Amino acid sequence: MTAAPRPLEGLRVLELGQLLAGPFAGTLLGYFGAEVIKIEPPGGDPIRQWRVLRDGTSLWWRSLGRNKRSVRLDLRTAAGRDLARRLAARCDVLIENFKPGTLERWGLGPEVLKADNPGLVIARISGYGQTGPAADKAGYASVCEGYGGLRYVNGVPGERPVRPNLSLGDTLAGLHAAFGVLLALQARGKTGQGQVVDVALFEAVYNLLEGVVPEYDGAGVVREPSGSTVTGIVPTNTYRCRDGKFVIIGGNGDSIYKRLMHAAARPDLAEDPRLATNPGRVTHEAEIDAALSAWTATLTLTEVLAALDAAQVPAGPIYSVADMFADPHYHARGLFERVEIDGAPLSIPALLPKLAATPGATTWPGGAVGSHTEQVLGDWLGLDAAALDALRADGVI
Repeated sequence: MTAAPRPLEGLRVLELGQLLAGPFAGTLLGYFGAEVIKIEPPGGDPIRQWRVLRDGTSLWWRSLGRNKRSVRLDLRTAAGRDLARRLAARCDVLIENFKPGTLERWGLGPEVLKADNPGLVIARISGYGQTGPAADKAGYASVCEGYGGLRYVNGVPGERPVRPNLSLGDTLAGLHAAFGVLLALQARGKTGQGQVVDVALFEAVYNLLEGVVPEYDGAGVVREPSGSTVTGIVPTNTYRCRDGKFVIIGGNGDSIYKRLMHAAARPDLAEDPRLATNPGRVTHEAEIDAALSAWTATLTLTEVLAALDAAQVPAGPIYSVADMFADPHYHARGLFERVEIDGAPLSIPALLPKLAATPGATTWPGGAVGSHTEQVLGDWLGLDAAALDALRADGVI
């Protein structure tokens, strides 16, 4: 049986970015069928050497570099920039996450690229966006998560804001860039013209702030950090069990709350008219949390989950990656994909969302720097062996 074509097959993407935000956008597009050409500097994308290495290459790279054709190209040279411009002229999408103004200094700004290719969609990812007084500031995910408002609400009141051990700002920006690219391509189908997709890391984080802005402007309320709870929604918290493990319980629906408190052997609180709706529960949050903490402390995590599953109350454990690998539901959902690196197997995460008829897939893991240079420059630009040798001798490729 022939595999169904993926939805973005036929789409050509040139990825000029490095590290995480731009490359993650390229990974998403490539997973769903786009042909992604990744331009790498002579030493390769720095993320190849980040975190846990195996045989000299980051295991992370095998996931982030999947389905991409690597072209080693020195954009610091005029010849390298000319080759990048010629490649962009043959693409539908260009992704970059350099500091604003870098493409313009290289003679590769949007107006230049659009003159060659009016239909080109250019996704530009930066810390603070392409315009505004902060546009020129260096912006890594850690800083932009603070500037965008996420870090302020994340943590325990009175203590330092907490950072999840992930670069959320980068990944969120990559998601926004991929979404923006698809919107721009949809618009191009109507106008024939490409456009710039301007993605700022801090704005990608800002986009998650739910009711924070209208609550402040409409009522003067500044949402503060609240530890393991969510302000104004009760009960939803994390509780310690007898075996030292933690359970997350979301019992904030009115009927769910009643079932939860009956399961916790507190029918008095289940039927208390003060607690029948969320506003009353917010007022008496400490009382409810104390009762639930006392209950979970008498049971193991497994016992708590069994009781709450039987009562149809949303609850779950806090998983490490080792827990994920041991859970049959993760495997049933196909969340691990097996690839081979020089004959050695490796699991990398499947990418979401799931499409029933035209799913994405990993065709190959991230490969060596420049492993497709000759193929791409030969097939796309018609360069012969002599021309490639000359470029290699000059250090361009």
